[in-house]
Amino acid sequence: MSSAPTATAASAHDAFGTRATLRVGDRRLLIHRVADLAPAHLPYSLKIVLENLLRHQDGAASASAVRALAEWRPDRAASQVLELRPARVFLHDTNGVPALVDLAAMRDAMVALGGDPSHVNPLIPAELVVDHSVIAEVFGRPDALARNTELEYERNRERYRFLKWGQKSLRNFTVVPPGTGIMHQVNVEHLARVVMVRDGWAFPDVCLGTDSHTTMVNGLGVLGWGIGGIEAEAAMLGQSIAMPLPAVVGVRLHGQLPPGATATDLVLTITELLRGHGVVAKFVEFHGPGVTALPVADRVTISNMSPEYGSTCALFPIDEETLRYLRFTGRDADQVALVEAYAKEQGMWHDASARIAFTEEVELDLSTVVPSVAGPRRPQDRVPLTAAKSSFRASLPGSADAAAGVPVVLDGTEHRLGHGTVALAAITSCTNTSNPAVMVAAGLLARNAVARGLTRRPWVKTTLSPGSRVVMDYYAKADLTRHMEALGFHLTGFGCMTCIGASGSLVDEVSRAVREHGLTVAAVLSGNRNFEGRVQPEVAMNYLASPPLVVAYAIAGTMDVDLLTEPLGVGSDGRPVHLRDIWPADAEIRDVVASSLEPAMFARRYADVFGGDDRWRRLDAPESETFPWDEASTYIRRPPYLDGLTSRPRPAEDIVGARILVKLGDSVTTDHMSPPGAIPPGSPAGRHLTRLGVTPDRFNTYASRRGNHEVMMRGAFANVRLRNQVAPGTEGGLTRDFLDGGRVTSIFEAALSYRDAGVPTVVVAGAAYGTGSSRDWAAKGPALLGVKAVIAESYERIHRSNLVGMGILPLQFPPGQGADELGLTGEETVTVTGLSALNDGVVPPHVTVHAGDVTFQARVRLDTPREVEHYLHGGVMPYVLRALASPPAPGGS
Repeated sequence: MSSAPTATAASAHDAFGTRATLRVGDRRLLIHRVADLAPAHLPYSLKIVLENLLRHQDGAASASAVRALAEWRPDRAASQVLELRPARVFLHDTNGVPALVDLAAMRDAMVALGGDPSHVNPLIPAELVVDHSVIAEVFGRPDALARNTELEYERNRERYRFLKWGQKSLRNFTVVPPGTGIMHQVNVEHLARVVMVRDGWAFPDVCLGTDSHTTMVNGLGVLGWGIGGIEAEAAMLGQSIAMPLPAVVGVRLHGQLPPGATATDLVLTITELLRGHGVVAKFVEFHGPGVTALPVADRVTISNMSPEYGSTCALFPIDEETLRYLRFTGRDADQVALVEAYAKEQGMWHDASARIAFTEEVELDLSTVVPSVAGPRRPQDRVPLTAAKSSFRASLPGSADAAAGVPVVLDGTEHRLGHGTVALAAITSCTNTSNPAVMVAAGLLARNAVARGLTRRPWVKTTLSPGSRVVMDYYAKADLTRHMEALGFHLTGFGCMTCIGASGSLVDEVSRAVREHGLTVAAVLSGNRNFEGRVQPEVAMNYLASPPLVVAYAIAGTMDVDLLTEPLGVGSDGRPVHLRDIWPADAEIRDVVASSLEPAMFARRYADVFGGDDRWRRLDAPESETFPWDEASTYIRRPPYLDGLTSRPRPAEDIVGARILVKLGDSVTTDHMSPPGAIPPGSPAGRHLTRLGVTPDRFNTYASRRGNHEVMMRGAFANVRLRNQVAPGTEGGLTRDFLDGGRVTSIFEAALSYRDAGVPTVVVAGAAYGTGSSRDWAAKGPALLGVKAVIAESYERIHRSNLVGMGILPLQFPPGQGADELGLTGEETVTVTGLSALNDGVVPPHVTVHAGDVTFQARVRLDTPREVEHYLHGGVMPYVLRALASPPAPGGS
């Protein structure tokens, strides 16, 4: 039984008189008592924000923000800017490597400015998990894990040595080596503290990460979300994260999930609901009687997909279920007692009877959730399983006939494959593999299918890539591994893999049918994103589904089937087998989870979480304050962002005579701007690597090359599914070069042509520009190509911040006046006037944009005073470096 918390006032320099001492057992810790200021109706998420502001009081602006929260009312609009300071920064390898490259480059630049390079160093814990580099190349065989791991180290040895250099050279920087699991699952199962202690203070574990799905930890009561890699670097170096005071949307859950409905079905329903409601840049909090009944495994599944419904975060407050999960996953008893005591003392403990006020409210009856999939191109496009077949047919491009067949010979047998053939079935992603219920459901369904004599179709590439080694432990104890393997779901690796597009090649014969016959094939994955071109470049239709449905579609082999009425296949007795015949009962799923999952599994797997395997330990890494760059490297190159940096920034100037590099529609994702997957040999990046002597089998992915700006700038807007309206009728990274008579060429080559001629470029886009991953290269690539501004109808939060962080100006069309409404074709020259006001720190209410014969007023989306400073300095990195290199003012501390 945990000790009852007590708090006593303590005299200190505290403008709001909230400093107190919290006693937990024998420990005495300082806290800022939020309950002394927070109104009773303040949402839990804002209480965490209020504590953060109280602990970092540094002047009038921060005092104003505290008062705004102390006087918060849901019916009153607030324009207050918050300066939040995370407790820790969370990274993965593909975003972490470029962040580390930037820190290494900043150390070089610091030397050039005459400063101390060791000042460029994380001031708060920065934890990096290597999970984005392993590719699902080998599958469907017992040695798939070993072979994929060997390939991973062969391809990424240089990057991993660089990460080890960072761990040796930088303070507060730790690395969880490859093969441990997916970052967010590792965070929830082990790294998250919920309440942290530092220098005698106890405070909430505010975790900001370079991956948009950092929100997964919200299911554990931790406030966290994705930020751009550039923002993360600034936060590591002691800068605050500026953001407007958000609206808070309360989602009331009630009722119970019906039999057969899974947490995946629930999160797809919530994604559809909240995308429809509109929660972009808002906080979401779940409350109501339905919350109490949800285990943490379901909560983290829901919180994980916060970016898919657009919210900044999606918090489940701390309660008894939180404590149960912490104990079960091996957290220290003293830590669990601290979490309980702190949450109860601070009014952060979930009280189902409390009357919390929200800016907006949404309601969901859990009993209405039904088995579903989402697709074929967006996570919010949920389709009930009853309508999956008809929806698939309606989504086929053009007049394609779903019954048309392409002959394919596999293992000596001819098969006729039609449109909608499932070419890829992947149990992948922390979204679902963190949830034992849906993983056990998949294993039991596989067991039942094998018992009836069913197999996967030979054209389906089947992969299993859990987010934690614990999954394979409970699979083994429940005797489910062999049944999964019998259907081709052999373990392929512990990492993101198919979820981020590291899915490898399709079955050769299927790939050939796609290329030669235009076959439209599908992927079914238990992931969180299904954007065009993301999962696998040859797969045009992608569906999100629960792990057991992934297994079912691997058996059926096509999306052109009604799983509820048509058989999956013919059993060994010659009789048809339906999904209902092999779907496990909820009670059996619960029993197997209870009997096979043990706390000791977590304790064993995370006992040496930073140690790594023999391959990791054998990697040698340089030991030096500055990194010794290898100019021959194709993975790690010193970036040019800070070349020629002066001690003072240049003033803002109007953008004159710019060309439109790309003109895009709505919901353009960061995958469109900077694809993560395979590098096509014929692309600018592929041709560049070929010239350097790299063979196509060694190209690796764009994600793995993010430490090399030469590759990544060539990958900007290079997604094979990108449709640039400047070059209508084309697909891929193409545009027109109007300095060369409007010739159609690659976006990279046209950008170089404009840049060399001193012609600035802009991007024009529709609504929700920058959905998807918190990918810094979606801003870095355009910045290196010479893009000076983006003009869009609206922005997703993280990407807009990343644009500012790279010195690109985000402008917004007037309401109802997008590019199409204004008649813009992409052939216009663009001039933006009125930017000089920024030099006085003033954001003008609008600037004037002249685009050909069209003139309109655009809103400047620099949303905080800090963002104005970042833009004037040319981005976050120059801003921070100049601050670090500047001597303190006389009399300053």
